[in-house]
Amino acid sequence: MRLIGAGLPRTGTLTQKVALEMLGLAPCHHMVEVFADLSQAPRWRDAFDGKVSAAELLDGHPAMVDWPGSYYYKQLMEAFPEAKVLLSVRSPESWAKSMRTTIWDCLYGDSLVYHMNTARRYVDPLWATCMGMLDDMWTQTGLLNGRETTDDWMIEAFKRHTEEVKATVPAERLLVWSPADGWEPLCAFLEVPVPDAPLPRVNDAATFGERLIDGALAAVQASRAVPA
Repeated sequence: MRLIGAGLPRTGTLTQKVALEMLGLAPCHHMVEVFADLSQAPRWRDAFDGKVSAAELLDGHPAMVDWPGSYYYKQLMEAFPEAKVLLSVRSPESWAKSMRTTIWDCLYGDSLVYHMNTARRYVDPLWATCMGMLDDMWTQTGLLNGRETTDDWMIEAFKRHTEEVKATVPAERLLVWSPADGWEPLCAFLEVPVPDAPLPRVNDAATFGERLIDGALAAVQASRAVPA
């Protein structure tokens, strides 16, 4: 592995995945890989329970961003001592706002997204495993506090995470970066040429909700299908 993502979800991580693959670090693991192949979920659950290493699950990936991989950034730093670390950031206030309308809403809210997620957990055991793992990750880190999570809680949690990564990763291994910074600092950090193409911009809050609802509808419909 050449690059370990230590940034939290909702910090432009899907943009990072696409960008890193454009720079030759493909495949770059991201939570969308688990959503697309839910057979990965039990293995990541095993990693959370200490039965398997995250490094083993990421074998063959030159880069990783977003959860579940970035949850294990410290362990991955030890497993891949030559790998560099990317900490993606945004303003804590905008992160809290984005979390409120996406991940928090999905796990703890009272919206269509929350109810579709609940329905899918009921009919799809692999989805239930995945969502249960993510719920445990957010709770264990203290980044979210279930239904009681306030915006101030998330803002302070984001700041703590950012400072923890900066204190943990040697400066020569670390790039603190936002998609707004563009290609140049990222390419200089990785020692690769700047592409002759704009930095991609993907995955806003609306896309998150649409993806989850579409998946839930498909799972519920499949559970009701009657064999011919």
